[in-house]
Amino acid sequence: MFQFLAALLVAAGMLGVAALIGQKGRKTKEKDIPYECGKDPIGPQNPRFSVKFYMVAMLFILFDIETIFFFAWAISYQDLLSQGIGALFVILFFLFLLGVGFVYEVQKKSLDWTQRG
Repeated sequence: MFQFLAALLVAAGMLGVAALIGQKGRKTKEKDIPYECGKDPIGPQNPRFSVKFYMVAMLFILFDIETIFFFAWAISYQDLLSQGIGALFVILFFLFLLGVGFVYEVQKKSLDWTQRG
């Protein structure tokens, strides 16, 4: 409890000191525009992205989660083998499901960026 209060006091103190002695800048139109790599923003503020972008992002998340499962399985593999050979079949079944999913993605051309629509 003391550590939480100390952290809260330090954070509030830093914000207070920054507000008291910090430089106050003038507001201008140029300073209030969104900063993007030092260039003037051109075009719409919220550009539309292709659905392909979101599909690839979801596929990345899916395969990222799959990698986490492989790490957990690899770490506990020795313990799982002591219970029988079933651990090997579990991961082989998981690999089979991933392979079916990947073949489905390739057939649907989900990873093909050159296709329109």
